[in-house]
Amino acid sequence: MTKPPTGSKDPAELRPATRLVHGGTLRSDFGEMSEAIFLTQGFAYDTMEIAEARFKGEDPGFIYARFSNPTVAMFEKRMCLLEGKGAEDARATASGMAAVTAAVMGQVKAGDHIVAAKALFGSCRFIVEDLAPRYGVECTLVDGTDLDQWRAAMRPNTKTTFIETPTNPQLDILDIKGIADIAHEHGATLIVDNVFATALLQSPFELGADCVVYSATKHVDGQGRCLAGIVMGSQQFIQDNVHNFLRQTGPALSPFNAWVMVKSLETMPYRVNQQIANAAEIADFLAAQDKVSKLLYPFRSDHPQYELAKRQMKGGGQVVVFDLPDKKSAFTFGNALQIVKISNNLGDSKSILTHPATTTHQRIPMDARIEMGISEGMLRLSVGLEDVEDLKEDIAQALRQV
Repeated sequence: MTKPPTGSKDPAELRPATRLVHGGTLRSDFGEMSEAIFLTQGFAYDTMEIAEARFKGEDPGFIYARFSNPTVAMFEKRMCLLEGKGAEDARATASGMAAVTAAVMGQVKAGDHIVAAKALFGSCRFIVEDLAPRYGVECTLVDGTDLDQWRAAMRPNTKTTFIETPTNPQLDILDIKGIADIAHEHGATLIVDNVFATALLQSPFELGADCVVYSATKHVDGQGRCLAGIVMGSQQFIQDNVHNFLRQTGPALSPFNAWVMVKSLETMPYRVNQQIANAAEIADFLAAQDKVSKLLYPFRSDHPQYELAKRQMKGGGQVVVFDLPDKKSAFTFGNALQIVKISNNLGDSKSILTHPATTTHQRIPMDARIEMGISEGMLRLSVGLEDVEDLKEDIAQALRQV
């Protein structure tokens, strides 16, 4: 039987780093120190009456691993504690995109309308631009940085709005509070994909968001091992829009992957803070290179939304975006790197280079990519935990090949 540890201080009263070590823990009668992996798909009931009560929702125990699991529940609780006020409830999923799909599609039906920022990860644009319309849900895409466009796009049937900030890969900073206010004035909700900032740097619920989603594959795991996602919101939001959608469609997070995420959360603040320090230094280094035509980092004063970033975020994040002259230059640079790896993930302990136009955003037509600011020479650098001087030397030698 799983139960909260006895004699423990309420995790909500603790500071974030402590919450991420102790929060949400359920222990068996063995009193294990490390959180347990409950590799089970089903649960036994002492009586038929208890089974009936579980399925009616009158008994709070577990039913089936597609619905929940003690290890998954620990991850959900710990993520709510990290997110803080506003994250009353959560549902973990098998991937970040499963979380996005549930957050969006769980709210809408035929005849509804979605407003979303144009600057979205390619798969997120697919959900709102391609998938939702197949089921009679219209979508309007706007320049996420322009509040007037948000106002103009809202309709009486607008059900929800969706943004990521900072955006992927352009690092645009969107005004969460401004967009939330517009959405709420029209009776709509706001979903924020907070992956690039993480809950350590940005608190969307405090700015008016109704739902926050993450690909926990990124900074939460942060070591390139497992897929996971999570949807968070008020208890009412999760119960009304997410709980039954996930229960019936089944994108369940495996207990093993949930356990990896639980253990990773213990070290997340230390990993992310070091990555941010490295990224800020790499951004300044790249900005001084002649072959770099454009450099974007939210906490540099030359970023277009620098003032908003400083108000809304506690740090600039660990992603740096820069432009080389063209695709050939970008490929030459990437192929010359000796430490930084070429991949499409981010938030990893290893530094990763991505060419968005040919990978994460390749399915988006070229004219739309250009409108979003994604050039053929744009590169996204997810800065890891290596020694920053080694990273500078690697980048410098690769630039000499361009």
